[in-house]
Amino acid sequence: MIGKNILRFAILVLIQVFIISNLNLGNYFIPLFYIYFIFKLPFETPGWLLLLLSFFLGISIDFFSGTPGLNASAAVMTAFFRPITTKALSPRNDVEAGQRPSISIMGFKWFFTYTLILSTIHCTTFFFLEVFSFQEISQTILRILGSVAVTTLLIIVTELIFIRKK
Repeated sequence: MIGKNILRFAILVLIQVFIISNLNLGNYFIPLFYIYFIFKLPFETPGWLLLLLSFFLGISIDFFSGTPGLNASAAVMTAFFRPITTKALSPRNDVEAGQRPSISIMGFKWFFTYTLILSTIHCTTFFFLEVFSFQEISQTILRILGSVAVTTLLIIVTELIFIRKK
């Protein structure tokens, strides 16, 4: 299980840095696909470990992107809200140990909502920290909306490609 997470971490960092960051989708569509790692950690991942792994994920992207702390901050914020989001969407405690959030386990509607909420938190944090001003609020909101849409789409498509039926 640890080996799979290390491999997923490395693959997502490499995909983000060498492929997605080199795509030119315009100023309003910036996929932040690497957060899929945070989404796929097991439900019972302790909060401190979730925050720590998210920080290392974000700082790895920052290292290659020349954005010191920007991705790390947004990733930690996303990790902070992940348990809250999971609990809000799943009031029943019916997940088994070792399960990860997925379409095959939780259903499409649940996973889509989960992805949309956490992508919105991540992109909002990322773009407001990047601009650090309310002067360009309309452009920032458009960047958030476009980036949430493309990030959510990429994550859902990836999840559908690798879906496992029970």
